[in-house]
Amino acid sequence: MPATETDVLVIGWGLSGLVAAGEALHAGRRVTIIDQEPRTNLGGQAWWSFGGLFLIDSPEQRRMGIRDSLELATQDWFGSAGFDREEDEWPRRWASAYLEFAAGEKRSWLRERGVGFFPVVGWAERGGYGAIGPGNSVPRFHITWGTGPGIVAPFAEAVERAEAEGRATILPRHRVAELLVEGGAVVGARGDVLADSITPRGMPSSRDVVGDFEIRADAVIVVSGGIGGNHDLVRAAWPARLGTPPAEMLTGVPAYVDGSMQAVSTAAGAHLINGDRMWHYVEGIAGWDPVWPNHGIRILPGPSSLWLDATGKRLPVPLYPGFDTLGTLEHLRTTGHDHSWFITSLKIVEKEFALSGSEQNPDLTGKDVRLLLKSRLAKGPTGPVQSFLDEGADFIVENDLESLLVQMKRMPGGEALDADRARAEVIARDREIGNDFTKDAQIAMLRSMRSYRGDKLIRTAPPHRLQDPAAGPMIAVKLHVLTRKSLGGIQTDLDGRALDAAGEPIPGLYAAGEASGFGGGGVHGYRALEGTFLGGCLFSGRQAGRAAGR
Repeated sequence: MPATETDVLVIGWGLSGLVAAGEALHAGRRVTIIDQEPRTNLGGQAWWSFGGLFLIDSPEQRRMGIRDSLELATQDWFGSAGFDREEDEWPRRWASAYLEFAAGEKRSWLRERGVGFFPVVGWAERGGYGAIGPGNSVPRFHITWGTGPGIVAPFAEAVERAEAEGRATILPRHRVAELLVEGGAVVGARGDVLADSITPRGMPSSRDVVGDFEIRADAVIVVSGGIGGNHDLVRAAWPARLGTPPAEMLTGVPAYVDGSMQAVSTAAGAHLINGDRMWHYVEGIAGWDPVWPNHGIRILPGPSSLWLDATGKRLPVPLYPGFDTLGTLEHLRTTGHDHSWFITSLKIVEKEFALSGSEQNPDLTGKDVRLLLKSRLAKGPTGPVQSFLDEGADFIVENDLESLLVQMKRMPGGEALDADRARAEVIARDREIGNDFTKDAQIAMLRSMRSYRGDKLIRTAPPHRLQDPAAGPMIAVKLHVLTRKSLGGIQTDLDGRALDAAGEPIPGLYAAGEASGFGGGGVHGYRALEGTFLGGCLFSGRQAGRAAGR
């Protein structure tokens, strides 16, 4: 097996890998990028994303009347992160550096590369606790024009131009089994060459071995993603504070997000931290036209649907749709059931239901203004949402509450539903909405949110009775836990250098993206503010690529 040589070896071609490679190329280095998947998967998980990016005090925010600041965003980030461990020193530093980036050059840096944004800024992770508690105080969720493919494209194109010029080499179907360590420094990688595959993007590929490889490099950057596609690893890392892991979960990432580089990196001396911190969604629905095994889609919900646990009991304040992802997950794990329910109306669904993923948003992904106006502003749900109403196994559509409850009890797991309790929750909620005064905190928040133009325009339906025939039919949605992100990972300094257990840099080894907890081994702490995963890939990839290129 003859060894090949390069200046910088990048293991993984997701967004952080492409950014890191681009920065090293810009510094004049020869770069080799390897990945275990077919080339159809260039761009990794980011290609499938909704393209949300966290920005602070942007022109888009100001045009929408949003007053944001670095100080307010820092208060929100640290209130959400809840850093409380000795090993959080570097994640804290990364958080401060990333906030400066998001308030500073991040937007202009992306604009220079042709990345644009949808003009209406979304409000994710709204919190609902005190001022120093978790959540975004203001809308900060900027949707990339072109969604995930739109954010991946300029970085993929830069690497492919370098490939055409002979400065970069891209090697698909190369699976790393070992990092080469000599004299305490990482000097390359070796592993298996897998059989060629023509499987479409996201679909599982074969693991047949047809050869081996060894690549030596001055710098190795691990950008191999997290563990969300490997439920065994997710369950093994599941923390006691979140209760017992679900017996059944949907998968929000392709199967290749398998965590395989964690053990490989650890064997080379890298220190993994915060493995028990994770980010999984509780609004997952089974894909009716799946790409990867057990493929789940997340509903990006507006705030109006009534959220009940599997027994029909309403979730406590402030666990409303879109307010506190991790708090809701923690609460639902105490119920003894793996699912929960939205009870809602067609009027709410058509205004408030968006689906995460580039393939679920053809108007934004395709940069199709005409389709955008038709799908987002016209009456009726978007085409992808309507497809789930028609085909989705988790959706029930009925004209009245009694018929809805009957069908809910007929669903798998529906025997847990106390129909009397669910009925009482709906009736009580509807009774509260009948006048301008209420003790119902969700209704009060709905009315407050519609003071934001973005919510009133495309995100929050006018408050109404769920049983109002004019808003119908009524809809119930069975919701599942959906695996997604690892918030911990390889501990790194601000240059992306991988650290050992003593906190010392390992010569030649770097990490970025989800493999490094999006920076430092866990830049988000316990909770994310949304729009921060892609941004973490951008920033950590940039830091590591620049450092490796020096």
